[in-house]
Amino acid sequence: MNGQYPSALLGKAVDEFAKLPGVGRKTALRLVLHLLRQDTATVEALGHAIITLKREVKYCKVCHNISDTDICRICSNPGRDHSAVCVVENVQDVMAVEATQQFTGLYHVLGGVISPMDGVGPSDLQIDSLVDRVNAGGIKEVILALSTTMEGDTTNFYIYRKLENSGVKLSVIARGVSIGDELEYTDEVTLGRSIVNRTPFNGTI
Repeated sequence: MNGQYPSALLGKAVDEFAKLPGVGRKTALRLVLHLLRQDTATVEALGHAIITLKREVKYCKVCHNISDTDICRICSNPGRDHSAVCVVENVQDVMAVEATQQFTGLYHVLGGVISPMDGVGPSDLQIDSLVDRVNAGGIKEVILALSTTMEGDTTNFYIYRKLENSGVKLSVIARGVSIGDELEYTDEVTLGRSIVNRTPFNGTI
């Protein structure tokens, strides 16, 4: 496979970069050649940052967001509204909602959505821990902010059925986010309005 490159080491590096999402072999080659042109200290800093990230990054024990500590800075912030929890699919969605500066509550990262086609069921997600958080008390509203796809809607309905008798208010983001859109690619103004103008979720779409 690496016969097309003048160096087996170059080919191996290209192979590894090409494993990254959205990176083809041509882009991988450009990245590797760029790194070769940098000084050793710069390349070592990049490598060290990646290795340190993998070894030391944590997932918040409360909301499952990426964190440097056992409890993330959002969950540990006394200035946040601890009675409202925004349920999102992944870490990128937390970042997207935070960028709107329209939500001051906490989050719950599911780690995906229910997708039988991809072999992802409720037990593969952080749904039970969400139910546990609600049952522990203190939460008044759960905002379902999943992508407006069939999988997102299926997950919304599943969570609704798990929490409908819990006594908490269940809301869903307004449909300012177009059907089929993923939150991380939605502009901040639209997403912010969708959070602010959220509506009660009654098990229907």
